[in-house]
Amino acid sequence: MPEMPEVQAHAERLSEEFGGRVLTTFTPFNFTALKTAVPPPDDAYGHPLLDVGRRGKYLVLRFQPVSFVVHLMQGGRLLVDDKRSLKPRGGQARLTFEPDSALLLTEQGRERRAGVWCVPTAELDTSLPLSKLGPEAAGISATELAERFAANSMRVHGFLRHQGMVAGIGRRLSNEICHTARISPFATTKQLGADGAAAVAVAIESCVAEGLAYERERADMSSSKDRPSAVHGRTGEPCPVCGDTVRAVEYSGYTVNYCPTCQTGGKVLADNTTSKFLK
Repeated sequence: MPEMPEVQAHAERLSEEFGGRVLTTFTPFNFTALKTAVPPPDDAYGHPLLDVGRRGKYLVLRFQPVSFVVHLMQGGRLLVDDKRSLKPRGGQARLTFEPDSALLLTEQGRERRAGVWCVPTAELDTSLPLSKLGPEAAGISATELAERFAANSMRVHGFLRHQGMVAGIGRRLSNEICHTARISPFATTKQLGADGAAAVAVAIESCVAEGLAYERERADMSSSKDRPSAVHGRTGEPCPVCGDTVRAVEYSGYTVNYCPTCQTGGKVLADNTTSKFLK
């Protein structure tokens, strides 16, 4: 799933290309594409696109008086639509602009979870889906992170992925942040304390900056396999820091990657959902 660096860089590209263009129509291609009933998307017709921003993993296309909040989910993309086919492959929704341009929300596969929310622009931060998000992970202070650690006893990997705790981080960045901070992905937030929060805050900035720099060099959004990583998706490969073998704990929906030497004092975690140390 695209995370903060990918979504931010894509928002910047779209804002530069489409900013100022006047919206003429919004066309959903199935009943799951539009997640809200009011306000209607028609309220934005005839208005220029102010900009394309980001909140967490969401793209925000701001018009007056209505904005479009887009979540790409796992396989979604918001693409320049030159063909404007009547039945685009994987098409979920289309925004058409004057005089002759469009953006197409696509999602491959059968899940059809990507979608669009129409939200009053003046109420973006207080309306779903953005109102459920925690503070932006990028830029969070060590002090605020320590306060959130103390108030929520969770495994740090799960904390980082939880959009209500901090927004914008997913599976890849969680793996990379834990490795950069040299902490176990299964350490609990309360145990990490202020020192651990400080290390995680620094690691967040480093990993986000690396990903954003890479994405800004591209003309389009990267695929998961192309994104920079030290441990994520590198099970069995040598750790670039110490040379130990990168390990994995597999879950049904995702994989936690880590380096034993850098993160767990040399201990190898059992590859099961209890995540206990091997004896």
